[in-house]
Amino acid sequence: MTFTPAPRPFDEAVLRDALATANLPTLLMVMFQLTGDRTWLREPYRPQRTRGMSDNDTGGFGPEVQAEIRDAALRILRAWGDGEPAALPMPDEPTIIEMISSCMGEEVPPEFGPMMAEDMRLGAGGGRTRAAVAGAADFSVVIIGAGISGISAAAELRAAGFGVTLFEKNPDVGGTWWENRYPGCGVDTPSHVYSFSYFPRRWSTFYGKRAEVHEYVREVADAMGVVDLVRFETEVLSAVYDAAAQRWRVTVRSADGTVEEHVANAVVSAVGQLNRPKVPRLPGADTFGGTQFHSARWPEDLDVTGRRVVVIGSGASAMQIVPAVADRVAHLTVFQRSPQWIAPSYNYSSPVPEGVHWLMEHVPFYHTWYRLRLSWLTNDRVHASLKIDPEWPHPERSVNVVNDGHRRALTRYIVSQLEGREDLLEKSLPDYPPFGKRMLLDNGWYAALRKPHVDLVTDQVASIDATGVTTAAGEHVEADVIVYATGFEAKKMLFPLDIRGRSGVSIRELWGDEDARAYLGITVPDYPNLFVMYGPNINLGHGGSYMFFGELQARYITDVCTAMVEGGLGAVEVRRDVHDDYNRRVDEAHSRMIWSHRGMDTWYRNAAGRVVTNSPWRVVDYWRMTRETDLGDFAVEPAASLTGN
Repeated sequence: MTFTPAPRPFDEAVLRDALATANLPTLLMVMFQLTGDRTWLREPYRPQRTRGMSDNDTGGFGPEVQAEIRDAALRILRAWGDGEPAALPMPDEPTIIEMISSCMGEEVPPEFGPMMAEDMRLGAGGGRTRAAVAGAADFSVVIIGAGISGISAAAELRAAGFGVTLFEKNPDVGGTWWENRYPGCGVDTPSHVYSFSYFPRRWSTFYGKRAEVHEYVREVADAMGVVDLVRFETEVLSAVYDAAAQRWRVTVRSADGTVEEHVANAVVSAVGQLNRPKVPRLPGADTFGGTQFHSARWPEDLDVTGRRVVVIGSGASAMQIVPAVADRVAHLTVFQRSPQWIAPSYNYSSPVPEGVHWLMEHVPFYHTWYRLRLSWLTNDRVHASLKIDPEWPHPERSVNVVNDGHRRALTRYIVSQLEGREDLLEKSLPDYPPFGKRMLLDNGWYAALRKPHVDLVTDQVASIDATGVTTAAGEHVEADVIVYATGFEAKKMLFPLDIRGRSGVSIRELWGDEDARAYLGITVPDYPNLFVMYGPNINLGHGGSYMFFGELQARYITDVCTAMVEGGLGAVEVRRDVHDDYNRRVDEAHSRMIWSHRGMDTWYRNAAGRVVTNSPWRVVDYWRMTRETDLGDFAVEPAASLTGN
């Protein structure tokens, strides 16, 4: 989707119909940019504070003020359509902060100005552009994986002129969005934020479903010329650094079993965290006479209609599967290890109205402000409320006074959804602080649990036999299908790749199974010219879109490779002191964040209690950290060809 001004002047009937569907806080920002009139930033046109994850489409305005805003917008847009230029085509940073504070109904700190201004410039200019780097074509980069991360890196590196090859074990791009095909699969981040900044889309729903997300990822890869760089059905087995040659030797295996070695100046691992299913070892599982599988391996030809289904797990995947199949199965049993905090979703499955598409495609600044509002709503806005207050007297239930408010609001919601079902309410109210585990969105979960043929079981699964599941309490549950919605080996970073650095030590030996560390989550001492995407301490626990983090990492990696080419460098290796200091700061920051709270179990932490997967930083912090490359952070070597080696 690109912004295409409608034929001027506007068709007034079309414009009026579209304005009836507009998000008013967004529309007010358009009106201000077009006129420069600060009336639209002040009372009575200042929206109420957005609550929770609501789009706040009405801004909290009464019917009369809503009508005033739409009538004024009609006049302003007609004038623009007749040739009136925009008063503020690109606001300065203080004005952007004034605007975002106004349309959100709360004060947004000035430090967010530069990041938001960059986002606005990218939107206005059709995305980030990067000039080709002289000599980059002779610098080869191997990227492992063609999911979100791999496509981000390939698009950025290709634009700069680097020689790029991607190896993808699957027959198509998309990574997790190609692999996961279970019923109900989709994103829990708003679609217009879960998009690359340089490639907007005409999303059919406000939260994209798996098929559309995969289609979008494929479109991006096609449009950016990435697909042509991919070797599909080719798995990387190992990557070994040759210090003398300053090259990586990458061994791959094709679908026909052929093993080859490829040589590259640099390697980018883009294998992600959530790609290796974690399946519990349960006694008797091999004797089950029905169908059993991990949720990420859902059989395409499976029909659960009229069947007895057991879902083991109650996290994000189960939260999508259960409502999607509940009306088709004969009986559904959900085994829950611990309850989840679940927030109301206001438009989870709602189609995007045609009028909204029209506004985004034809009205200047509308798409930009709609996305900016969602970006603030879904990421750093909540971060401060997740910091542990050491003086807070109720650590058993929350980490600070604001977090306690989240708990009260979410509890009220759960109680309202399970009214009259005290049995379910007792099982469904978490006893740990909100956001301590991944916050989930209600897409019909509680409604599904209330159905007479659905059971929520909190006893552990003890064993499996030919006909079903037996609990620790001795209850036997008959089953035709067992779904393991049990997550992924997220802490086993880069598993099962064998990556060996300068000293010959495998990164698996260095990190073990669950203690990965990297500078900025990207680079590791002893592994020159190796870059990891979606690596240690990168997962966003407080909200936000990984699409954005992927772009930041891709930009940083490309900047480092550019500095190597322009500086005639053969190797860059992050300094040990820089790496260790960064990880010390990560751990210190985490000690003050909710994910270190001891009152719960979470896949974010390893057995020693260290948070391995999640970032402690705000999005704006990481944006600032990766914005510029400092070669002083690295030990560098001139290219071997320049030293006569």
